[in-house]
Amino acid sequence: MTYCVAVKLKAGMVFLSDSRTNAGLDQISTFRKMIVYEKPGDRFMCLLSAGNLSVTQSVREILQIEQLDDHEGGEPINIWNARSMFDAARVLGSAVRHVWQRDGEALKRAGVDFNITMIFGGQIRGEGMRLFQVYAAGNFIEATAETPFFQIGESKYGKPVLDRVINPDTPLDEAAKCALVSMDSTLKSNLSVGLPLDMVVYEADTLQTDRIVCIDENNPYFRMVRSSWGQRLREVFDSIEHPTWDGSPTQVPLVCENERTRPLKKITNPRERLI
Repeated sequence: MTYCVAVKLKAGMVFLSDSRTNAGLDQISTFRKMIVYEKPGDRFMCLLSAGNLSVTQSVREILQIEQLDDHEGGEPINIWNARSMFDAARVLGSAVRHVWQRDGEALKRAGVDFNITMIFGGQIRGEGMRLFQVYAAGNFIEATAETPFFQIGESKYGKPVLDRVINPDTPLDEAAKCALVSMDSTLKSNLSVGLPLDMVVYEADTLQTDRIVCIDENNPYFRMVRSSWGQRLREVFDSIEHPTWDGSPTQVPLVCENERTRPLKKITNPRERLI
Protein backbone atom coordinates (compact mmCIF):
# COMPACT_ATOMS: atom_id res chain seq x y z
CA MET A 1 0.00 0.00 0.00
CA THR A 2 1.04 3.63 -0.09
CA TYR A 3 -0.01 7.13 0.87
CA CYS A 4 0.43 10.23 -1.26
CA VAL A 5 -1.02 13.69 -0.80
CA ALA A 6 -0.88 16.86 -2.89
CA VAL A 7 -2.18 20.31 -1.97
CA LYS A 8 -2.87 23.28 -4.26
CA LEU A 9 -2.93 26.73 -2.63
CA LYS A 10 -2.80 30.32 -3.81
CA ALA A 11 0.82 30.40 -2.61
CA GLY A 12 1.94 27.20 -4.30
CA MET A 13 1.74 23.42 -4.10
CA VAL A 14 2.92 20.68 -1.74
CA PHE A 15 3.53 17.06 -2.77
CA LEU A 16 4.32 14.26 -0.31
CA SER A 17 4.64 10.48 -0.75
CA ASP A 18 5.87 7.49 1.21
CA SER A 19 8.00 4.78 -0.39
CA ARG A 20 6.78 1.43 0.99
CA THR A 21 5.66 -1.33 -1.34
CA ASN A 22 4.70 -4.70 0.05
CA ALA A 23 3.36 -8.01 -1.19
CA GLY A 24 2.93 -9.58 2.23
CA LEU A 25 4.44 -9.25 5.69
CA ASP A 26 7.75 -10.74 4.60
CA GLN A 27 8.06 -8.92 1.25
CA ILE A 28 8.49 -5.23 2.01
CA SER A 29 10.45 -3.06 -0.39
CA THR A 30 11.18 0.62 -0.95
CA PHE A 31 10.21 2.26 -4.24
CA ARG A 32 9.75 5.96 -4.79
CA LYS A 33 6.21 6.98 -5.80
CA MET A 34 7.09 10.55 -6.85
CA ILE A 35 8.74 11.96 -9.95
CA VAL A 36 9.32 15.59 -10.96
CA TYR A 37 9.36 16.86 -14.54
CA GLU A 38 10.84 20.33 -14.84
CA LYS A 39 11.97 22.73 -17.56
CA PRO A 40 13.00 25.83 -15.58
CA GLY A 41 11.15 28.94 -16.68
CA ASP A 42 8.71 26.93 -18.78
CA ARG A 43 7.06 24.19 -16.73
CA PHE A 44 7.07 22.33 -13.45
CA MET A 45 5.12 19.08 -13.03
CA CYS A 46 5.00 16.46 -10.28
CA LEU A 47 3.54 12.95 -10.50
CA LEU A 48 2.55 10.75 -7.55
CA SER A 49 1.41 7.16 -8.02
CA ALA A 50 -0.33 4.43 -6.04
CA GLY A 51 -1.42 0.93 -6.97
CA ASN A 52 0.20 -1.99 -8.75
CA LEU A 53 3.91 -1.21 -8.94
CA SER A 54 4.49 -2.81 -12.34
CA VAL A 55 1.63 -0.75 -13.82
CA THR A 56 2.71 2.55 -12.27
CA GLN A 57 6.32 2.06 -13.37
CA SER A 58 5.18 1.28 -16.92
CA VAL A 59 3.00 4.39 -17.03
CA ARG A 60 5.86 6.58 -15.81
CA GLU A 61 8.17 5.16 -18.48
CA ILE A 62 5.66 5.51 -21.32
CA LEU A 63 4.71 9.04 -20.22
CA GLN A 64 8.14 10.23 -21.36
CA ILE A 65 7.32 9.34 -24.99
CA GLU A 66 3.49 9.37 -25.08
CA GLN A 67 1.97 11.74 -27.64
CA LEU A 68 -1.49 12.97 -28.62
CA ASP A 69 -2.57 14.32 -32.00
CA ASP A 70 -3.00 18.10 -32.08
CA HIS A 71 -6.47 18.81 -33.52
CA GLU A 72 -5.20 22.20 -34.70
CA GLY A 73 -2.66 20.52 -36.96
CA GLY A 74 0.43 21.28 -34.90
CA GLU A 75 3.11 18.89 -33.73
CA PRO A 76 2.00 15.97 -31.51
CA ILE A 77 1.36 16.94 -27.88
CA ASN A 78 3.54 15.52 -25.12
CA ILE A 79 4.21 16.58 -21.55
CA TRP A 80 7.17 18.71 -22.65
CA ASN A 81 5.33 20.85 -25.21
CA ALA A 82 1.76 20.79 -23.85
CA ARG A 83 0.37 24.32 -23.67
CA SER A 84 -1.68 23.61 -20.55
CA MET A 85 -1.67 21.26 -17.58
CA PHE A 86 -5.01 19.96 -18.85
CA ASP A 87 -3.32 18.79 -22.05
CA ALA A 88 -0.46 17.30 -20.03
CA ALA A 89 -3.03 15.40 -17.93
CA ARG A 90 -4.61 14.15 -21.17
CA VAL A 91 -1.22 12.78 -22.19
CA LEU A 92 -0.91 11.02 -18.82
CA GLY A 93 -4.39 9.53 -19.26
CA SER A 94 -3.37 8.28 -22.69
CA ALA A 95 -0.25 6.67 -21.19
CA VAL A 96 -2.44 4.85 -18.63
CA ARG A 97 -4.69 3.53 -21.43
CA HIS A 98 -1.61 2.57 -23.45
CA VAL A 99 -0.44 0.30 -20.60
CA TRP A 100 -3.96 -1.11 -20.21
CA GLN A 101 -4.12 -2.00 -23.90
CA ARG A 102 -0.73 -3.68 -23.66
CA ASP A 103 -1.02 -5.49 -20.32
CA GLY A 104 -4.65 -5.36 -19.17
CA GLU A 105 -5.85 -8.69 -20.56
CA ALA A 106 -2.73 -10.54 -19.44
CA LEU A 107 -3.11 -9.15 -15.94
CA LYS A 108 -6.78 -10.13 -15.89
CA ARG A 109 -5.96 -13.72 -16.92
CA ALA A 110 -3.40 -13.85 -14.11
CA GLY A 111 -5.98 -12.64 -11.60
CA VAL A 112 -4.24 -9.29 -11.07
CA ASP A 113 -6.25 -6.07 -10.97
CA PHE A 114 -5.22 -3.16 -13.18
CA ASN A 115 -4.94 -1.03 -10.07
CA ILE A 116 -3.55 2.47 -10.44
CA THR A 117 -4.34 5.96 -9.18
CA MET A 118 -2.17 9.00 -9.79
CA ILE A 119 -1.94 12.64 -8.77
CA PHE A 120 -0.51 15.01 -11.35
CA GLY A 121 0.00 18.70 -10.73
CA GLY A 122 2.11 21.68 -11.58
CA GLN A 123 2.25 24.79 -13.70
CA ILE A 124 3.00 25.59 -17.33
CA ARG A 125 4.06 29.08 -18.40
CA GLY A 126 1.05 31.17 -19.37
CA GLU A 127 -1.49 29.64 -16.97
CA GLY A 128 -2.04 29.09 -13.28
CA MET A 129 -1.26 26.02 -11.22
CA ARG A 130 -3.50 22.97 -11.69
CA LEU A 131 -3.87 19.66 -9.87
CA PHE A 132 -5.48 16.45 -11.17
CA GLN A 133 -6.31 12.98 -9.90
CA VAL A 134 -6.06 10.33 -12.60
CA TYR A 135 -7.85 6.98 -12.49
CA ALA A 136 -7.23 3.52 -13.98
CA ALA A 137 -9.37 4.32 -17.04
CA GLY A 138 -7.20 7.34 -17.83
CA ASN A 139 -9.94 9.80 -16.88
CA PHE A 140 -9.31 12.49 -14.30
CA ILE A 141 -10.78 15.17 -12.07
CA GLU A 142 -9.33 18.55 -11.13
CA ALA A 143 -8.85 20.13 -7.70
CA THR A 144 -10.99 23.20 -6.94
CA ALA A 145 -11.08 25.90 -4.27
CA GLU A 146 -13.61 23.75 -2.39
CA THR A 147 -11.39 20.65 -2.68
CA PRO A 148 -7.80 21.94 -2.72
CA PHE A 149 -6.07 18.61 -2.03
CA PHE A 150 -6.02 15.05 -3.31
CA GLN A 151 -4.98 11.84 -1.55
CA ILE A 152 -4.32 8.40 -3.00
CA GLY A 153 -3.55 5.09 -1.36
CA GLU A 154 -4.22 4.69 2.35
CA SER A 155 -5.91 8.06 2.70
CA LYS A 156 -8.41 7.77 5.57
CA TYR A 157 -6.04 8.24 8.51
CA GLY A 158 -4.49 11.46 7.22
CA LYS A 159 -7.64 13.16 5.96
CA PRO A 160 -9.07 14.70 9.20
CA VAL A 161 -6.18 17.11 9.76
CA LEU A 162 -6.23 18.18 6.10
CA ASP A 163 -9.98 18.86 6.31
CA ARG A 164 -9.50 21.04 9.39
CA VAL A 165 -6.42 23.01 8.27
CA ILE A 166 -6.15 23.26 4.49
CA ASN A 167 -7.90 25.97 2.47
CA PRO A 168 -6.72 27.98 -0.56
CA ASP A 169 -5.31 30.76 1.67
CA THR A 170 -3.18 28.45 3.82
CA PRO A 171 0.49 29.57 3.80
CA LEU A 172 2.83 27.24 1.96
CA ASP A 173 5.00 26.27 4.95
CA GLU A 174 1.89 25.65 7.06
CA ALA A 175 0.53 23.34 4.36
CA ALA A 176 3.84 21.46 4.25
CA LYS A 177 3.65 20.98 8.02
CA CYS A 178 0.04 19.82 7.73
CA ALA A 179 0.96 17.30 5.03
CA LEU A 180 3.66 15.86 7.31
CA VAL A 181 1.21 15.58 10.21
CA SER A 182 -1.21 13.84 7.83
CA MET A 183 1.54 11.41 6.84
CA ASP A 184 2.51 10.80 10.48
CA SER A 185 -1.11 9.93 11.33
CA THR A 186 -1.07 7.40 8.50
CA LEU A 187 2.29 5.92 9.49
CA LYS A 188 1.03 5.53 13.06
CA SER A 189 -2.09 3.60 12.03
CA ASN A 190 -1.01 1.55 9.02
CA LEU A 191 2.09 -0.60 8.66
CA SER A 192 1.73 -0.73 4.88
CA VAL A 193 2.88 2.91 4.68
CA GLY A 194 6.50 3.59 5.52
CA LEU A 195 9.57 5.79 5.44
CA PRO A 196 11.47 7.30 3.74
CA LEU A 197 9.24 10.09 2.43
CA ASP A 198 9.68 12.34 -0.59
CA MET A 199 8.48 15.94 -0.30
CA VAL A 200 8.40 18.70 -2.91
CA VAL A 201 7.22 22.26 -2.21
CA TYR A 202 6.55 24.51 -5.20
CA GLU A 203 6.09 28.30 -5.01
CA ALA A 204 3.49 29.71 -7.42
CA ASP A 205 4.73 31.14 -10.74
CA THR A 206 8.39 30.17 -10.23
CA LEU A 207 8.22 27.33 -12.80
CA GLN A 208 10.94 25.45 -10.92
CA THR A 209 11.78 24.41 -7.39
CA ASP A 210 14.73 23.44 -5.24
CA ARG A 211 12.55 22.60 -2.22
CA ILE A 212 12.96 18.84 -2.57
CA VAL A 213 13.78 16.63 0.40
CA CYS A 214 13.94 12.95 1.29
CA ILE A 215 12.85 12.31 4.89
CA ASP A 216 13.98 9.23 6.79
CA GLU A 217 13.56 8.13 10.40
CA ASN A 218 16.52 10.29 11.49
CA ASN A 219 15.22 13.56 10.01
CA PRO A 220 15.21 16.08 12.92
CA TYR A 221 12.18 18.08 11.76
CA PHE A 222 9.98 15.05 11.11
CA ARG A 223 10.98 13.49 14.43
CA MET A 224 9.94 16.75 16.13
CA VAL A 225 6.60 16.76 14.27
CA ARG A 226 5.88 13.15 15.24
CA SER A 227 6.73 13.74 18.90
CA SER A 228 4.95 17.10 19.18
CA TRP A 229 1.78 16.01 17.41
CA GLY A 230 1.36 12.94 19.61
CA GLN A 231 2.08 14.91 22.79
CA ARG A 232 -0.28 17.78 21.90
CA LEU A 233 -3.08 15.41 20.93
CA ARG A 234 -2.74 13.75 24.33
CA GLU A 235 -2.80 17.14 26.07
CA VAL A 236 -5.96 18.20 24.23
CA PHE A 237 -7.58 14.84 24.97
CA ASP A 238 -6.74 15.13 28.66
CA SER A 239 -8.20 18.66 28.76
CA ILE A 240 -11.67 17.42 27.73
CA GLU A 241 -14.01 16.79 30.67
CA HIS A 242 -14.94 13.17 31.37
CA PRO A 243 -18.62 12.20 30.98
CA THR A 244 -20.65 12.01 34.22
CA TRP A 245 -23.15 9.26 35.03
CA ASP A 246 -24.10 9.91 38.65
CA GLY A 247 -25.68 13.36 38.43
CA SER A 248 -22.52 15.18 39.47
CA PRO A 249 -22.49 18.94 38.72
CA THR A 250 -21.45 19.68 35.14
CA GLN A 251 -22.09 22.24 32.42
CA VAL A 252 -22.07 19.52 29.76
CA PRO A 253 -24.25 16.60 30.88
CA LEU A 254 -24.12 13.43 28.81
CA VAL A 255 -27.36 11.93 30.12
CA CYS A 256 -30.27 14.23 29.16
CA GLU A 257 -34.00 13.68 29.06
CA ASN A 258 -35.26 13.90 25.49
CA GLU A 259 -38.56 12.62 24.14
CA ARG A 260 -37.16 12.10 20.65
CA THR A 261 -34.02 10.19 21.59
CA ARG A 262 -34.70 7.87 24.48
CA PRO A 263 -31.99 5.52 25.79
CA LEU A 264 -31.63 2.09 24.26
CA LYS A 265 -34.15 -0.44 25.59
CA LYS A 266 -32.69 -3.47 27.35
CA ILE A 267 -34.13 -6.95 26.87
CA THR A 268 -34.41 -8.61 30.27
CA ASN A 269 -36.29 -11.85 29.56
CA PRO A 270 -37.21 -14.14 26.61
CA ARG A 271 -40.80 -12.80 26.35
CA GLU A 272 -39.82 -9.18 25.67
CA ARG A 273 -39.70 -7.73 22.17
CA LEU A 274 -38.04 -4.62 20.82
CA ILE A 275 -41.35 -3.29 19.48
